[in-house]
Amino acid sequence: METTLIILKPDAVQRGLMGRLIGRFEAKGLQFVGMKYMMVPKGLAEKHYAEHAGKPFYDGLIGFVTSSPVLVMAIRGINAIAVCRKLIGATNGQKAEPGTIRGDFGMSGGYNLIHGSDSPESAERELALWFGDGGLIDFKSTLEEWVYDPSDY
Repeated sequence: METTLIILKPDAVQRGLMGRLIGRFEAKGLQFVGMKYMMVPKGLAEKHYAEHAGKPFYDGLIGFVTSSPVLVMAIRGINAIAVCRKLIGATNGQKAEPGTIRGDFGMSGGYNLIHGSDSPESAERELALWFGDGGLIDFKSTLEEWVYDPSDY
């Protein structure tokens, strides 16, 4: 099992897409183990996007993610990072495949609706930033036996 960080960005919140996007992860059979609706403090945004500091789009990215509420989620499942990235689609909505979140709802590279951790290392770092120690709920989902074949473990 892996846990990954997913953020529904300000454009997803403002466009009223939260329920539809959450539903995609639920329908896939992924488990929500943490969720926060919040305004992102500038310092947290800067820590989260530290690898982009100094790039031409960095200031705009920080301004964007702190401009409106976001929904931060911790999602768990077998290969959750890769599964979520596939559900999310390519960064630019115009280039993302139909059937993905960005392919179905996005038209921009900058306003791209959603963030998802891109590796186990990123997920670990990002989950610690956004949820800290003890911020996630660890429980056995009764639906798990209907989502995964026992040979998946």
